Amino acid sequence: MTNASPISLGADPEHHVSADEFKAVFRGHPGGVALITADAGNGPVALTATSVASVNVDPPLLMFSVTTVSSATSVIVKSDTVVVHLLDVDDIPLAQRGATKGIDRFGDASLWQKLPTGETAFTGARAWVRCRVINQMDARGSTVIAAEALQVSINRQVGEGSTPLAYVNREWHRLDETSRIDAGMTLPPSA
Repeated sequence: MTNASPISLGADPEHHVSADEFKAVFRGHPGGVALITADAGNGPVALTATSVASVNVDPPLLMFSVTTVSSATSVIVKSDTVVVHLLDVDDIPLAQRGATKGIDRFGDASLWQKLPTGETAFTGARAWVRCRVINQMDARGSTVIAAEALQVSINRQVGEGSTPLAYVNREWHRLDETSRIDAGMTLPPSA
């Protein structure tokens, strides 16, 4: 137990916290790593995201957000379909490809293919989900996108040759048996 003073973030509850304060609070919140591709008709785009989340299983829905500072966002928000690639540690080069500015993310044609339905998929990724965009919400500089899963491809199962990839505090992390915590499934007693 430490006696460190907590960092005061957003001391005034009536005002927004600063961007730096908000980043600081989320630096300790890990996110799974995904690569999102889309093509609105003028060629494919890709970006790396840690905002992907499962929403529902029946119907199968997921969501993610994209920020307006990404060059890929304008194409993604115009697209009817997207491919969400769920990455593992073997896919770090794909994650870096989607996160690096100013490169041709599709320059190595051996890494991707056009699906019969027209979308672009990095077919060597651990898994990918082809989705139909069903809703978008403006979020002041970002867009939250809800999408329905239409097709799934799993190349590597977690625990069977695949180690999950997480991003926390601006670094890549692997989630394996050494990071597993057996906390049991018991709930604390009710008061």
